[in-house]
Amino acid sequence: MREVARRDEADPAGVDGRRSLLTTGLTLLAACVALFLAWQSVSSLLVVFAGVLFAAFLDAAARALAPALPLNRVWRLTLVLLFLTALSGLGLVWGARKLPEQTRILLKVMDTQLDILQEHLLSYGVDLLGPEWGRDFAQWLFSDQGRLLSHAQFVLGGASSVLTATLVILFLGILFAFDPTSHRESLVMLVKPSYRARTREVMDEMGNVMRLWFVGQLIRIILMTLCVWVALYLIGLPGPFVLGLQAGLSNFIPYLGPIVAAIPIALVAMPLGGSLLIWAVVVYTIIQSVEGYVIGPLIQRQAVEIPPAWTLVAIVLLGALFGVMGIALAMPLVAIGRVAIIRFYVEDYLGDGSRLALNNGKSSVGDP
Repeated sequence: MREVARRDEADPAGVDGRRSLLTTGLTLLAACVALFLAWQSVSSLLVVFAGVLFAAFLDAAARALAPALPLNRVWRLTLVLLFLTALSGLGLVWGARKLPEQTRILLKVMDTQLDILQEHLLSYGVDLLGPEWGRDFAQWLFSDQGRLLSHAQFVLGGASSVLTATLVILFLGILFAFDPTSHRESLVMLVKPSYRARTREVMDEMGNVMRLWFVGQLIRIILMTLCVWVALYLIGLPGPFVLGLQAGLSNFIPYLGPIVAAIPIALVAMPLGGSLLIWAVVVYTIIQSVEGYVIGPLIQRQAVEIPPAWTLVAIVLLGALFGVMGIALAMPLVAIGRVAIIRFYVEDYLGDGSRLALNNGKSSVGDP
């Protein structure tokens, strides 16, 4: 023991090297464990991130009311929540009367179109849908009791999962929005004291990006829904509101969403004649082109400019890894990830002194 102590005292550099190596190994082990736990709970983390996005939307709405209502921020948030609750209630009451009828009409039209498609394919010797295909979705779903129970369990399980995730997102968003400072500080305290001011600055910038992105997406969804609804109603297509709503919601997923949204419109228009099909496709294409190439960039340019290829890559990868939630949240994840990489890695770690412009050079970190 004395000999070891003498060697350690004679070679302090070696002792420090071993300690540094041990510290690095433990750090890597902790990082691997953290990554493994994050991977195992990624679905829950995506739900938490969705709650943060909802909080960013509530905060943006409260900020927008500040010039018109000189009230405390808590009161403005309360008014926003009351307005959203009333609007949701009116939408549910109106939708309970209109949506079932329009959905039934759309399913009937799509049943007819699938029958026509099957007949055309059979004339060429192609049995695409199989010999047991029924001409009615209800007959196919509920032809026997076992299938009925199987579908009922699947629907109830999916509905309960969606409802639970929705409630968690809503409550997390409300909690984050009413007390953002304490939640932010609980994360800031995990970094070194000398770097906490920088971390607060970058987190505030991320919050600004999420606010602008979410508000911009909401405006785009509303505009697209209204335009497609009115256009399809004018040309006489059945179920125009349902088709317009799915076209508007598809804008939440850039590039891929609008293409998928065109399929139901084409299926509904096909059995009604070639001229109506052409009108429906042309009108939807024009509206989608104007929104995608003119209105969308004008709305989103205040948030963040992301190269289209990287956005599409993120949608494909996150969709393959995490399903629908990954696709829906790919765009905001890429947006805040870009902020973190530029600020923490490019500027701080690599030492690039030129501060790259995000949000058109604007970073609103104050809280009115």
